[in-house]
Amino acid sequence: MASAAPADPPAGATALTVEEQRLAKETPQEILRRSGFDAVAPEFGRALDGAGSYREAARLTGRSGARLWERAVDRVQGRGPAGEDLSRGDDRPLYWARLGMSKALREWSPSFDLPDARRAALIARLERTSRGQDSIDLPAGRQVKRIVVTGFDPFQLDADIRRSNPSGAAALALDGTTVRTASGPARIETAVFPVRWGDFAEGTVEHTLLPHFRNGPRRVDMFTTVSQGRVGRFDVERFNGAWRGGYPDNVNVSRTETVPVPDGLPTVEPQPQWTTTSLPYREIVDADTGAFPVNDNRVVTEIPAGATEPVDRPDGPTEGSTARAGGGGDYLSNEIAYRATLLRDALGQAVPGGHLHTPVLQFGEGNTDPATGRPEDPDFIRNRLAITEQVRAVIRTGAGTLPRG
Repeated sequence: MASAAPADPPAGATALTVEEQRLAKETPQEILRRSGFDAVAPEFGRALDGAGSYREAARLTGRSGARLWERAVDRVQGRGPAGEDLSRGDDRPLYWARLGMSKALREWSPSFDLPDARRAALIARLERTSRGQDSIDLPAGRQVKRIVVTGFDPFQLDADIRRSNPSGAAALALDGTTVRTASGPARIETAVFPVRWGDFAEGTVEHTLLPHFRNGPRRVDMFTTVSQGRVGRFDVERFNGAWRGGYPDNVNVSRTETVPVPDGLPTVEPQPQWTTTSLPYREIVDADTGAFPVNDNRVVTEIPAGATEPVDRPDGPTEGSTARAGGGGDYLSNEIAYRATLLRDALGQAVPGGHLHTPVLQFGEGNTDPATGRPEDPDFIRNRLAITEQVRAVIRTGAGTLPRG
């Protein structure tokens, strides 16, 4: 079904992003309707129209973003209304509802003057609050371990608009939960990140994680960034590289460059080409965490010292080499792992942390054609649940290696 071309923005509004333009397609609208999230953006838009000042709009945006995150977590975890018949474990209602809200902010013509910078600040506030980035609440004390887990939005949507991201689904399923481990109870707090080069360059990862990486009674005991990786297996990525390989992001922007480190944040100087996981990868690989095999992935691509052409290395980088791909590749999966572990090293924290790649979440037989396929099927639902539960088991295994309080 063809989509109408986006209309010109109202006077004073700003142009819609590529992500927001996809919202008009049939599948996103079906996902919103079947999950009961179709009213989120219209209700937010009506509330915006009642805002009489920038301060009022900022408060409304923050509250509304936080409510969207809480509602998505509740839905995935089995609380509150489920909507019509879309399965509860789905991350996509959050993604598409957020875009509906950011679209409303871009199209809004308030009764007061709203410079572009202030409109952008409202959108940034929505992004933070609706992704759980500012609501990570780790408990104090030695009786419980503190774990941070991050996921991602769906991506590659121009190839298949139906796509989900199991890392985002797992983040919603795990947020605010406590798991029993061999080292005692562990509290898990989560956040979700965009698949956009620009946000990462502006420091969204570091700004989110820094308060929880600093020393203090609520400092994180373990962290795991998670994304969707390869078909049929989990990977614990051993090495992360300081290179962006240029694959287009969710707004169809490409970046090929050394990972840019934001000014004003703790870092390691000179910038290292590689960082390394400190997750207990041997214990995770050896444990029975679920149906999918778990691989200790050490493969990287580097330009060896003194050379000019990249080569693959099966056992990690060599001394003095230049990164061209970490174990997690040269896209934002690798970059979030690089940024999180670089921040760990900059702060001198000897805590377990690194990246976990999940299996690809695939549609079932007979439902693989994006042009005619359904948004979900029994295989898709079953595999998403299996991946989510195995992520939980991997986290439980890793946390179980921590020293008791």
